[in-house]
Amino acid sequence: MKSKLFAGIAAIALSAGIAHAAPPFGTKADTDYAAAIWAQMVDMGLAGPNRIESLPYEGTAPHGMMLQTFYTHATVNGHTGTLIVKNNYGPKDVTKDQVLAAPDKHLGAVTVMFRREKGFDADNQDWFWAKFLKDGTLDKNAKGMQLAGMVAKGADVGCIACHSGADGGDYLFTTNAIK
Repeated sequence: MKSKLFAGIAAIALSAGIAHAAPPFGTKADTDYAAAIWAQMVDMGLAGPNRIESLPYEGTAPHGMMLQTFYTHATVNGHTGTLIVKNNYGPKDVTKDQVLAAPDKHLGAVTVMFRREKGFDADNQDWFWAKFLKDGTLDKNAKGMQLAGMVAKGADVGCIACHSGADGGDYLFTTNAIK
């Protein structure tokens, strides 16, 4: 009897729109897709222990005090899109020379934007966001949600909120050349 009552209440709540919607990021589908992106980045030499390096430049929070950014195209799960990989180095006072001398020691995170297929997130130009730790595992926010997918969609802070203010309307602060 109790299970029928609970099922009835749940059905009423769902039909009334009371039930909570799925989170906009960190779902199993998001984390699986992020893993496919990481694997592609490793294959391309953009992540992992044998990744390519470039001259770091001065960065800002939340990414890191020294950054390296790579722009390319990649194919993930059959879709080819723009891939932007940003290596985030710290701590606060790290120098270019220190990063170049010991990049693995100073790498804090790898942040990624990947333009998915049309319709993934039309409100935000179909960008998929991910923040990886240097070993390829996904970082988590303060609530324990893995940072992959439409990270912080609808929030006042976070990936989408910040990047939506980039010049050129392309969600990129460093260039308006990628389409």
